[in-house]
Amino acid sequence: MTIDFHSVSLPAEFAVGDVAAATAIAFTEGPAAAADGKVYFSDIANNRIMCFDAVARTTDVFRMPSGRANGLLFDPQGRLLACEGNEFGDNDGNRRITRTDLETGDVEVLTDSFEGRKYNAPNDIAACSNGQIFFTDPCYGDRATMELEHDSVYRIDLDGSVSRMITQPEIQRPNGIAISPDEKTLYLVDSCPVIGGNRKIWKFDLSPAGDVSNQRVVIDFSPGRGGDGMAVAQNGDLYIAAGIARPRGPHESTSVPPGIWIVTPDGEVKGRIPIPEDALTNVTFGGEDLQTLFITAGKTLFSIRVSTPGFVVHRSN
Repeated sequence: MTIDFHSVSLPAEFAVGDVAAATAIAFTEGPAAAADGKVYFSDIANNRIMCFDAVARTTDVFRMPSGRANGLLFDPQGRLLACEGNEFGDNDGNRRITRTDLETGDVEVLTDSFEGRKYNAPNDIAACSNGQIFFTDPCYGDRATMELEHDSVYRIDLDGSVSRMITQPEIQRPNGIAISPDEKTLYLVDSCPVIGGNRKIWKFDLSPAGDVSNQRVVIDFSPGRGGDGMAVAQNGDLYIAAGIARPRGPHESTSVPPGIWIVTPDGEVKGRIPIPEDALTNVTFGGEDLQTLFITAGKTLFSIRVSTPGFVVHRSN
């Protein structure tokens, strides 16, 4: 099915109010909203993790240096997981997954290598209620820095062991990752910025053991800019950061306007929340009722109220 993305508008029942800038930094990524209302997000270019207090309307540095942190997520116990990547620097990223106890400040390295080789640039992360963690490891920067010869998706089990779950040729460049509220489906952004590269959102059946099967396409954004990060609502809809107004090269077009695309698990496009930034990177649900979207794009953290509450694993019980 061919989708005319330019004809898609946002039905009135989705948004409650207008998108607004919450705070501005440098290059924002990986938002994660804590149960207390604070929003943590990465400023990759400045090598730090920021914290926005939505009540006080203040923004402070949470950690610097951050190891070039990218995707962030709170685990079921409310600890902050971080994909410490390797972008926007001179190969100075930590290339690992860490977990921070916000009460004690203790930082634990969950994994920093696979089969004796450093990861490429851990990008985004998801978790199940049982504590299993899933993360993507593409290389969007200098591919000469790669020690691993593949861009892959990994699972960290409760005993700390790491398994490679998805890799080439089934996918090209894994980016955003999310899990359905019933934890039976794993969603994956496959966005490869080359001519003819994938711009797809995949879904896989996810077993209780954490294995995936039955790969199929949810939506294909090609030849426009594909998805980056995404979040999942309690009703199962995907909220995908995708699109661009000014192509960065011959590998992408303006066929997908920038915004948060609301897509059902079966690929039906319900609408788009327009965002006035091209470097649209990620999105999460927060607020007391989980009906505030926090969106990282360019130098700005945006927020908008929505009618459908989101799903986040640390507030699912």
